[in-house]
Amino acid sequence: MTGATATWTAYETTSAALGALAAEGATGALSGERGIVYLSAGRVVHAESAFTPDLGALLTRSGAVAPDGWWDAVDRGGAQHRVGHRLVDSGRLAAGALEVCHLGALFDAAYFVLAHDTRAHRFRPGAAHWLGAVRSVPVDAVVRESGRRRALLDRIWPDSAVDTAPLARVPGAGGADLPVRRVRTLTQVDGVRTAAQIASALACRTYHTLVELRRLAAAGLVAPAPAPAPPRTRAPDPGGGGWQDPDTALLRRLRDALEAL
Repeated sequence: MTGATATWTAYETTSAALGALAAEGATGALSGERGIVYLSAGRVVHAESAFTPDLGALLTRSGAVAPDGWWDAVDRGGAQHRVGHRLVDSGRLAAGALEVCHLGALFDAAYFVLAHDTRAHRFRPGAAHWLGAVRSVPVDAVVRESGRRRALLDRIWPDSAVDTAPLARVPGAGGADLPVRRVRTLTQVDGVRTAAQIASALACRTYHTLVELRRLAAAGLVAPAPAPAPPRTRAPDPGGGGWQDPDTALLRRLRDALEAL
């Protein structure tokens, strides 16, 4: 593991660092700009990103696992990195269903980790995800799939801001005769939600949601929401006292009243 902690820093991209760690059979967590990839013996066992719903959100919102069942598995198995095993052993989820959901969440998060492929930030040797091992995937397969997804999304609509920014409907745009799935996605666009939040609300894989959102953007129906206007500042008091915070001003009036008693 000493070699793994020493060599990954030499690479300019997260994918190259992952390749070096895979070649060494490293175990641990590699943090990038937009998420974390977990390795065991040089293979990817999990990935997570703030730009995708986590596995628990997907399982509970889809109805595959009841919320109390999910949290029971986390409480009982999290410290031992056996949440996945708890779900299966308790009969709450079939092993095959867990594997499919886990791989979907892994590739969705890995897409964001590798989307811009900047230099990795940190490697924690020996770190393990609380979910536990479900199925491992070769690093080169994860890198290759992330690149394939990026190329497909860019062919649909080349602005990747759609993937991460709050999204709004374009004023005056139509939307008739859209496929049902695209209509469901469009109804979740409210000027506040991001793609990840829309995917979570729909209990849908993030990548599938990105495909629909980029198609909506290409059709001129959706765009990144305008940045909020900066807060207005109050003009200085002409008397020279300046504006006071209401709470501070109230406290001072109370003090003055007490002193006058």
